[in-house]
Amino acid sequence: MPVPKRKRSKSRRDKRFANKGIKLAIFSECSNCSTALSGHHVCTNCGFYKGRKIMKTKLDRQLKRAEDRSKKQAKKPAASADQPEVVESR
Repeated sequence: MPVPKRKRSKSRRDKRFANKGIKLAIFSECSNCSTALSGHHVCTNCGFYKGRKIMKTKLDRQLKRAEDRSKKQAKKPAASADQPEVVESR
């Protein structure tokens, strides 16, 4: 009866089963912006999940910052001609 000459290593043994768990990814379409996304995930493009806005996107944050900056600029009093500008020199 044939007997193996050497022990088969764990790496050689495990190589046989390495690809068993690989499955094809299934993508769906975002209902809001029509980009491809995997199931049960929030759309990274628009931030929507099941028709509701769940998270803020990068574009949302940029718009909010720009809005805040414009509000700060509006609140700042303009340098009037009545008050002289103080400049310190050393």
